Amino acid sequence: MRIAVETTVAAPIADVWRAYTTPDDIKQWNAASDDWHTTAATVDLRTGGAFSSRMEAKDGSMGFDFAGTYTRVEEPRLLEYSFGDRSAQVAFTPETGGVKVQVSFDSEDTHSVEQQRGGWQAILDNFKRYVEAKRRSRSGDRRAA
Repeated sequence: MRIAVETTVAAPIADVWRAYTTPDDIKQWNAASDDWHTTAATVDLRTGGAFSSRMEAKDGSMGFDFAGTYTRVEEPRLLEYSFGDRSAQVAFTPETGGVKVQVSFDSEDTHSVEQQRGGWQAILDNFKRYVEAKRRSRSGDRRAA
């Protein structure tokens, strides 16, 4: 089964793409809740290139690696990747006022569809907040979105 999540980020597509594919940025937004964080990330952004993110509970109680291989890279519009026996696609579509980011992925059997959708949506929501805050701080505009 395929699951999809999406958000619209109020930023230029180049900024959105860069934040999604740059290890230093990934470490800032890649967590589903405040008690988790990404401690390491690597990206070889090309078809056949590998990526990896180390996600850990902030209390040190557990952690895991999310890793895979890019199967298609079309900068700045599309990423496709495999991880284990599953795959995902991330589409970046310019719209008025921002970029729609749509992530679809193969479900797994350990967690419910609702839990999986909720976790991936939470990460995408963190991504949106991070990119928009970074853009505001860079432009000097401190007003809330």
